[in-house]
Amino acid sequence: MNVRRVKPYVIPAIYGVCVIAFLVSMYFLGGLANDLLFSDNDNLEYVDGEITDNNDDDIPVVSTSVKIVRPFLDESVSIAKTFYDYEGEAQDQENAILFYENTYIQNSGVDYASSNQFDVISILDGTVISVEDNDILGTTVEVRHSNDLISIYQSLADVAVKKDDQIIQGQIIAKSGVSNINKDLGNHLHFELYYKGKIVNPEEYYNKSVDEL
Repeated sequence: MNVRRVKPYVIPAIYGVCVIAFLVSMYFLGGLANDLLFSDNDNLEYVDGEITDNNDDDIPVVSTSVKIVRPFLDESVSIAKTFYDYEGEAQDQENAILFYENTYIQNSGVDYASSNQFDVISILDGTVISVEDNDILGTTVEVRHSNDLISIYQSLADVAVKKDDQIIQGQIIAKSGVSNINKDLGNHLHFELYYKGKIVNPEEYYNKSVDEL
């Protein structure tokens, strides 16, 4: 049996042809794949930012216009003593004077009273700065709010918060109580409001948006 020997340069040549054929086929296959995948490229839309549905009802809107509420909800509560306004009418100023231990004192807040004990609530979200018992003013809670507002609640009973508590608008802080400086009022709440370090008349701030301050 005769055996034909393959010449030494034939095998490398065959490998070279195979490699070239492979590379050429991959080039054409790649081009075909691009045409198939991106043939509708002109119809693609590119957007920046967040993609949202055109239906506005599906987009939640959070109001930044929070209004200050009164420090109570009970409708039986009424004003027992008004805030002393240095620019107010003489009669109004007279009604805003306290008499304690033979001394006349201008009322630095508003006193709200009722024949029944009532819940005292936070006028806004905030942080409790302090909770203190005072022999003259009664139990006092001080709360810091945003926009340089500080609210002070005096003559309290059954306090339900403590220092550094984070509280929300409408949360019950305590119940109305009594104080020695206003014994004649009986069950009541003495409420003060400070804005940018200055004491203000709370009655002028209720239902006002925080954004309006």
